[in-house]
Amino acid sequence: MAPTCLRPLLRYRSFGILFLTPLLLLPLPVAVPTREAKCAYIIIIMAVYWCTEVIPLAVTSLMPVVFFPLLGVQSSKSVCLQYLNDTNMLFVGGLIVAISVEQWNLHKRIALRVLLIVGVKPALLMLGFMIVTAFLSMWISNTATTAMMVPIVQAVLDQMDNTEYDVTMMEQAPGQTNTVIELEEKNTSDPTSVHVISNGQVPDDPRASEEKNLRKRICKGMTLCVCYAASIGGTATLTGTGPNMVLKGQMNQHPGFVKGWAARLFPEGEKYITDSAPAVFIALLLFILPANKPKFIGWNPSMSDPEQTEEDIKKPFLSAPLLDWNVVQRKMPWSIVLLLGGGFALADASANSGLSAWLGHQMTPLGSIPPWAIATVLSLIIAVFTECTSNVATATLFLPVFSSMAASVKIHPLYVMLPGTLSASFAFMLPVATPPNAIVFSYGHIRVLDMVRSGIVMNIIGVFCVTLAINTWGRPMFELDTFPTWANSTTSQ
Repeated sequence: MAPTCLRPLLRYRSFGILFLTPLLLLPLPVAVPTREAKCAYIIIIMAVYWCTEVIPLAVTSLMPVVFFPLLGVQSSKSVCLQYLNDTNMLFVGGLIVAISVEQWNLHKRIALRVLLIVGVKPALLMLGFMIVTAFLSMWISNTATTAMMVPIVQAVLDQMDNTEYDVTMMEQAPGQTNTVIELEEKNTSDPTSVHVISNGQVPDDPRASEEKNLRKRICKGMTLCVCYAASIGGTATLTGTGPNMVLKGQMNQHPGFVKGWAARLFPEGEKYITDSAPAVFIALLLFILPANKPKFIGWNPSMSDPEQTEEDIKKPFLSAPLLDWNVVQRKMPWSIVLLLGGGFALADASANSGLSAWLGHQMTPLGSIPPWAIATVLSLIIAVFTECTSNVATATLFLPVFSSMAASVKIHPLYVMLPGTLSASFAFMLPVATPPNAIVFSYGHIRVLDMVRSGIVMNIIGVFCVTLAINTWGRPMFELDTFPTWANSTTSQ
């Protein structure tokens, strides 16, 4: 509880942050009238709004469209192009595929099949839920995956409680006096005796208390494993989570970095096909392919199958498609699309205005530290910062700076950007850190302290695993021991 004298001030908290932040920071662009300072002015304001959420995150993401042209940082055309660029179209295609999976309950089929395989023991059930959640989160957004899986977990927990109650009531031998009846008789004859509870055990029975604590731990473990597996599984694919898309958008700004089979198709010309083309192509097919197998009917209805009715004959050859646009329009998280677009606009403005290069040069003293230590420290900073703000916003704010810093100290940009991107998804400690945590917390099985105690261990393990991966198989995989020429040419522009 806040002190009584401060309660009136809390009423004006959002108002104060919303209007005082731009006013207090106004001396920055006025005293230093450069493009870098003006760009920094808008970025700091957006960072404060993103952290405090005084206005919706998607609304904050639209600020570059207005203020970058007004302050002369970038033209409106350059800013608006970032909101639906190649990377964002890839994300939209992945989201449409995810909506179709949810529409046809494919996730439930996968979940039930895995649970049938792993068994019914609590540890195996937890493993099964984590496998399914992590796999689905690779292709579906973390929020949607958690929202789909938690009701299944809740149903399993309810069924486990009901089964334990039935077993307790049925485990009496045929010739044995029922414990419930015996305790009730004792209670009526002895007024000083304690009252019984519905399962036939007295309240202070240590066995009942132990079983109750065990059920609580199972509930906490089952629910926490879902949100943690969703955050971890999303890091495995490009479209699995927003920070991965921010990394792709940032790396696409480096000429010569994008390589793939399209480069072999057009070795000397422009690369016409990128990752967004197959993603949107698959999304288009979902609106064309029929949901049911076409049914062939002869030209003469009397010569066709006698079991066919008049309604069957009048039906069109192709049934309704797998996906309807109204469903997509209702379930598409447009706020995330705008959030990514705003992040790309910030990154592009930071690079073109010279702000990222300036910040990178300020970190030149880090060159005296080994690269693995730089990656570890930056991963820890990201993991702490992402507990207070959106994962996408965290990656948006830090990745351009990391790229310029890597170029300044002459190390591979991916050496620090890849661990930073993965660490942005390690939001395990607070319910407000990421939507999956909030969804799980809303079911009431866990407290904030429970999430903090388990989440801090998860953060440490996550940063350790990322550091181990980037310094072992990550080094030969991405050629991190050499400073690429494309990074050097970008910084010199």
